[in-house]
Amino acid sequence: MEEKTNPKWGLIAGLLAYVLWGVLPFYWKAVGEVSALSILCYRVLWSFVFMLIVLLITKKLSRFWCEVREIIKNKKRLLAIIMAALLITANWFIFIFSVSSGKVIDASLGYYINPLVNVVLATVILKERLGRGELIACLLATVGVVLLAIQSGQMPWSSLAMAVTFSLYGLIKKTASVSSLTGLTIETAIMAPFAFIYLVFYSSEGFMAFDFKINLLLIGAGVVTAIPLFLFAEAAKNISYILVGFLQYIAPTLMLVAAIWQFGETFSTPQMIAFSFIWLGILIFTGTSVLSLRKNKLA
Repeated sequence: MEEKTNPKWGLIAGLLAYVLWGVLPFYWKAVGEVSALSILCYRVLWSFVFMLIVLLITKKLSRFWCEVREIIKNKKRLLAIIMAALLITANWFIFIFSVSSGKVIDASLGYYINPLVNVVLATVILKERLGRGELIACLLATVGVVLLAIQSGQMPWSSLAMAVTFSLYGLIKKTASVSSLTGLTIETAIMAPFAFIYLVFYSSEGFMAFDFKINLLLIGAGVVTAIPLFLFAEAAKNISYILVGFLQYIAPTLMLVAAIWQFGETFSTPQMIAFSFIWLGILIFTGTSVLSLRKNKLA
């Protein structure tokens, strides 16, 4: 049975998800002594374990198995879930590698580009329509992103890859008919065996061979990964994909602030000018969205 949408809950879930993602660099910095690939594998493995615990506690394990059987029978849905798992895993690795390499601003740029890709997917594939304010906001944000690319003197491949992988992942979560808990569990289950094999047989660091604090943080990676992903899945199902896209500006803004004032990364005047276009676009879009929500008695 198809679940009813709840726009208010979707908006709250989206806000919470992006705030949590915005402060996530602090978490990966805390496990900086672990290699990026190992962090990714621990993240996948412990996310899967955490999701199983959640299913047991919420007594939704039987529903989970029912949905799994339905998905297996439907080749298109199964392929969509597999693609979602691959896309989110690739996105995780690029993000972790960027943070570990001291390039949080690059990660921030990737998530600023992301909503622009969301808008393209929403208008072309989902046939969602842009209002005048939304169109102006998109154009301003696009100018900002182009200026950032020009001032850096090279194509921001990692930022673009982060944007594309997460946008496509979000589109699958928007269109795939599967509950949030089941979707996240299956996605992590698909990648967990590969993560476990790497950590046990190929990682030079050894499996959970760190001090107590680091091991605890690695286990906690499952929690800090699964919770915002669950909230994002709820948001994607309950509000328009365009609104989901622009809510994402919260996360890179928090990352940018952390990169400058906490991690000591350089933020030049040309970057400031470029980001100003993006911020203006955010303000216009936010104002348009609030007015629309009030008009429909959703705010």
